[in-house]
Amino acid sequence: MSILYLAAAIILEICGTTSLKLSEGFTRIGPAGAVVFCYAASFALLSLALRAIDLSIAYALWSGVGTAIVAAIGIVWFGEPAGGWKLLSLALIVLGVAGLHLSGRAS
Repeated sequence: MSILYLAAAIILEICGTTSLKLSEGFTRIGPAGAVVFCYAASFALLSLALRAIDLSIAYALWSGVGTAIVAAIGIVWFGEPAGGWKLLSLALIVLGVAGLHLSGRAS
């Protein structure tokens, strides 16, 4: 069940961050409300996931997967540039998260 909590927390974090962009500096009430709701729910679900998942793994997944997907949303949806350094950096984030996960299994 903790994996489901973590997955839902990641999805809500992604929605909250995307809503932050859409809120235009908290000048649009709908997206601004979504930011508050999504982040509060995301933190609540992350705390539930931490009951059974190590902090280092859960936070790495929550922040790393969220960062990678939000960056992809920025590129695809908001037309942000996708230069080589950005793509390499995103790949390193994914590798880092995978490395933490694998190191947790090895120990």
